[in-house]
Amino acid sequence: MTARGTAPTTAAPGEVATAAPGAPAPARAGLRAMADLATPMSIRVGATLGVADHVAAGATTATAVAERCGAHAPALERLLLHWAWLGLLERAGAPGTPGTYRLTALGAELRADHPAGRRDWLDIRGSVGRGDLAFVELLHTVTTGASAYDARYGRGFWDDLDQDPGLRASFDALMRRHVRADAAGIAEAYPWHRHRTVVDVAGGDGTLLATVLRAHPALTGVVVELDGPAARARATFEAADLRDRADVVVGSFFDPLPARGDAYVLSAVLHDWDDDDCRRVLGTCRAAMGADDRLLVVEAVGGDGESVDPRMDLRMLAFTGGQERGVGELAALGRAAGLDLVATHPVPGRAWMGVVELRPAGTEQR
Repeated sequence: MTARGTAPTTAAPGEVATAAPGAPAPARAGLRAMADLATPMSIRVGATLGVADHVAAGATTATAVAERCGAHAPALERLLLHWAWLGLLERAGAPGTPGTYRLTALGAELRADHPAGRRDWLDIRGSVGRGDLAFVELLHTVTTGASAYDARYGRGFWDDLDQDPGLRASFDALMRRHVRADAAGIAEAYPWHRHRTVVDVAGGDGTLLATVLRAHPALTGVVVELDGPAARARATFEAADLRDRADVVVGSFFDPLPARGDAYVLSAVLHDWDDDDCRRVLGTCRAAMGADDRLLVVEAVGGDGESVDPRMDLRMLAFTGGQERGVGELAALGRAAGLDLVATHPVPGRAWMGVVELRPAGTEQR
C-alpha cells in the first residue's frame, strides 16, 4: 500500500541547505524543507477538492474553482499561490491581486483521469489519504510501538474499512490499480509452469491470478477471499473467460485453507501485519501444503533483497503495525512456520519487488 512521491530538492525560502554534497536528495533540501507540512497538505487538500480537474475544465481563478468545489475563495487563492510556487500551476497577474492559473505538466498528474492515478492516493477522504493523516500521531507509535491510526481514529485500519463502505471501496480500487500494474511482471518472474493449481490467498478481485492463468494456459487456480472481494473475483474470472479454470473460496488466511493447490501465493499481504500475525498466516499456509508444494511470497524486498523503502516501512507501522521486510526477515518468519527459503525471483520492471519461494522444511528441493 503506497503512493510514491518526490522529495523536495531545494531549500525552503530563507533557508540555506547545509548537508554534505554527497548526501541524499532529501537531505540536500535542508531540514526545514524536509520537515515542511505546508507543501504535502496543500497538495493533498487540493487533490481532495479536485483543483486540477476544475482548472483543466476552465475554472482558471480561485473564485471559479471555489464555486465548483465548495471552498472559501480567498483561502483557496492562497493555496493556489503555493501550488504555483511548487510548479503545479502557472500564474498570470500582478502580485497581490487575484490571478489566473493553468496547470503545468506536473500539476496535470493530479487530474482524476491522469494515468498515474496520483489523485486517488492523495485524497484525504479516501482510505490511504486518510491513513496518511495518522502520521500526526507518529510520536505515539514511536514511543509505544502501537498503531498511529488507532490513536488518531479510535479503531484499527482494517476495522475502519469494514465499518465504512466508502473507505473500503476506495481501498479496493487503489489495490486493484496497484495489482494491475504489477501482475504481468509477477506472472513472468516465476516458473509457474511447474505447478498445476495456484491458490492465491487474499487474492483480491482475482486480477493477479487471472493474469497468471492467461500467461500459463495449463494452470488452474483458486482465490481465497472475504465476501466482497470474492464476488468481484468471480466477476473477473467470468469477464476473462476463465470460469472453467478459476474458482473462488470465501475465507480468511487466519482460517484453514483449501488443500487444493501445489502453489500458494501471498502477494502484498505480510507487510500489513506484525511478526506474530505473519507467523499465523504462514502457519495456515503451511498446514494446507503438501511436501512438494511451494509458497510464493510477493513483497517489496528492495533491489538488493534487503534494503526496503523506509518511507513505506513507516507507513505500514503507522497504519497497521505492519512492516516492510527483506528476504532475510521473510525467511526467518518462514522458518518459524516450518518453511525453508528456496530462492528469490526478481520481478521484471519492478526492481524493488521479488517472489520469495518457500518450501516445507525438511523436504528435498525439486
